[in-house]
Amino acid sequence: MSRGTPHRHLLLALGLLALSACTLGPDFVRPKAPQVEQWSKAQKAAASEAVSTQMDERWWEVFADPQLSALSRRALTDNLDLQLASSRLQQSLAVRQVVTAEQYPSTAATGSYARKRNSGEGLSDPSGRNGNSAFSLWEAGFSASWELDFWGRVRRQTEAADATLEVAQNDRRGVLLSVLAQTAQDYIQLRGVQSTRAVTEQNLEVARHSLKLSQLRLADGVATDLDVAEAAAQVAAIEARLPALQQRQAQLINALSLLLGERPQALQAELAQDGPVPQTPRQVAIGLPSQLAERRPDIRQAEARLHAATASIGVAKGDFYPRITLSGNFGSQAMQLSDFGSWGSRQFGIGPQFSVPLFDGGRLRGMLELREAQQQEAALAYQQTVLRAWHEIDDQLTRYNASQLRRDSLAEAVRQNQIALRTAQQQYVEGVVDFVNVLTVQGELLATQEQLVDSATSVSLAMVGLYKALGGGWQSVYPLAQVEAAAQGRG
Repeated sequence: MSRGTPHRHLLLALGLLALSACTLGPDFVRPKAPQVEQWSKAQKAAASEAVSTQMDERWWEVFADPQLSALSRRALTDNLDLQLASSRLQQSLAVRQVVTAEQYPSTAATGSYARKRNSGEGLSDPSGRNGNSAFSLWEAGFSASWELDFWGRVRRQTEAADATLEVAQNDRRGVLLSVLAQTAQDYIQLRGVQSTRAVTEQNLEVARHSLKLSQLRLADGVATDLDVAEAAAQVAAIEARLPALQQRQAQLINALSLLLGERPQALQAELAQDGPVPQTPRQVAIGLPSQLAERRPDIRQAEARLHAATASIGVAKGDFYPRITLSGNFGSQAMQLSDFGSWGSRQFGIGPQFSVPLFDGGRLRGMLELREAQQQEAALAYQQTVLRAWHEIDDQLTRYNASQLRRDSLAEAVRQNQIALRTAQQQYVEGVVDFVNVLTVQGELLATQEQLVDSATSVSLAMVGLYKALGGGWQSVYPLAQVEAAAQGRG
């Protein structure tokens, strides 16, 4: 049997022992989240209904608005918040690689040359000349070390790193969901402002017509200066609404430009032309309640944090036990270059090293208690996150239904006010009513028309809020593989 056989047997035995070692700390069990069996139903059904069918990941396309779809696609690639989140994810990938490297042996090659002269009065001189002359020293070798993870400390570290990476993944998914929702919300509000401005301009034309009518009637002697002044005041009051609407339109175009990583007013030419408020479909697919935990990034993130906190308990428990490291080196050392690499110049060492904590003033115990408390906090945070999600969805479903009912009632109010205005104008021409009646009805019509536009905008915004609350839109439109490929490319 060769001399190296016992060493190989020792390595094999220690390796097998490490692989079969126990893992300290609790194993992570996916928590049971509060569930509801079905979505809440409104007491009075609206025109557009939420149904429990498969949700479209590209939910913004249900509006059938090509410009909104184009802006959403650009936001996926150009938004700076999303790029920052992707950068943070790349950092988490790198951190995970650093942590998981402890599972594997660490190896290094070394080499050196030095011209030395030792003291004749100090330590022994390897040249044998008692420090009377200088000598050369050539060295080269190979070293390796590996912590034998008997207690699973390193495995728990790796598990915690994987869970922390999942936290970063879902942080990025949450940013993606927010960016898409904000893009849709700003676009819908922009179209709402433009529709309000169009309604205001239409009413301005009606007010100007009333002013001309009152001026003609004054010339004919059948109207008074009061009628003309009131008509002129109505025109000025409606004109005063337009600057604020134009300012709001510019702000929303700027907001969309920022979402797309563009300079201020970069989308002015593209979005300044009026467009209708995107309309919701008759049926809105919102998926099943049981799918919520799979979709919402914040729920997945809270679960990953709980996983990381659970694994960290095992790391803290592993610190109580001895750390055993198997290390070895092999190389050559010679004072003459001609001897370097010869059999006689060889040197080697192999064997285990261990360290056992004896006294630390309670640091390890305190760290374990901290990790256990952090796990309890993470478990409570998970329950709270899920419960908050159910409340948000219920609120958004109620909002979506109520905004539709309000819109329908306002549509009827506008129709009746239009009839009332035509009647009042006709009666004023016939001399049946005073001009103040015309102004009153016109003011009511303008108010209800603005409320109708605002309500129609609110319906579409409520649908965006509902999809955001449901956590839709991140699964495949911007896959994680792109970030991982980018990180590997930089590596």
